[in-house]
Amino acid sequence: MGLGDLVQKAVYLGVGIASYAGEKAGAKLGELRGQLQKLADEMVERGEMTAEEARRFVDEMVNKAQQSPSAVDPTPPTPPRTPRPIEILDDEPSSPPIASDPDVDEMRRRVTELQEELRRLKND
Repeated sequence: MGLGDLVQKAVYLGVGIASYAGEKAGAKLGELRGQLQKLADEMVERGEMTAEEARRFVDEMVNKAQQSPSAVDPTPPTPPRTPRPIEILDDEPSSPPIASDPDVDEMRRRVTELQEELRRLKND
């Protein structure tokens, strides 16, 4: 058996496999179309869609089934990553405490007054 015979047999094998795969795909596609048509007919009977919508639905679904696998992204979406914890470092090893601002003191006093008023209103 020469190299030419081997190449010829490999080509015939490839053509045969492609032909078989085409027949199987055609049969599965016909089966799918039948099932989709049955579903669409049931939906038309129940009044969930019109006959025209059913025809478009079946055609759309068959076209999606015929799309090549490369047209559909087979990779599942990656789960969102959680944020990395960030540590904030001061340039100065020991910073002095921040002096109290008069506006901050006034806001604290006002918040305390409002909390007391809220408690009093709840009790009334």
